[in-house]
Amino acid sequence: MEKFLPALFCASSLLAPCSWLWAGDAVAVGYNSEGVWTCLTYYASSKPKGGKDYKTENGAREEAMRDLRKRSSYAASTVKIVSSSDSTGFVAVARGKDKSGKDINVVGRGKSQAEADKNALELLNRAGVNGEQNIVYRYFSYGSDSSPSRTGD
Repeated sequence: MEKFLPALFCASSLLAPCSWLWAGDAVAVGYNSEGVWTCLTYYASSKPKGGKDYKTENGAREEAMRDLRKRSSYAASTVKIVSSSDSTGFVAVARGKDKSGKDINVVGRGKSQAEADKNALELLNRAGVNGEQNIVYRYFSYGSDSSPSRTGD
């Protein structure tokens, strides 16, 4: 039974939850050959649109997958993007187990952190997660609809 538990939970040291300085973002999960997730991470740019570190949604997806493969202690046989966006807003990444014991990872988005949290927990409920539900990441993401960086950095 223990071999079915996730071996590693990755947290990207490039990111700080609840920061106000993000752009395009993506959440990635890695699975081993048995289909069990082994790593979950996210990527968000450190500058709004126009900043030198800004990534579009596709760029954020690529960075999240690269970060996952780099940080995981176990080689992921499959990497999937759970969610990605290039819209400005709050994000909550949540996890729980369904009735069969399978881990479910979801991403809620909203105009406030409370709305993003609520949306993530509702997604878990719809996925059949009735027991323990945890929000594992919270952050704000600037997207393509954000104002360009005035500093140009």
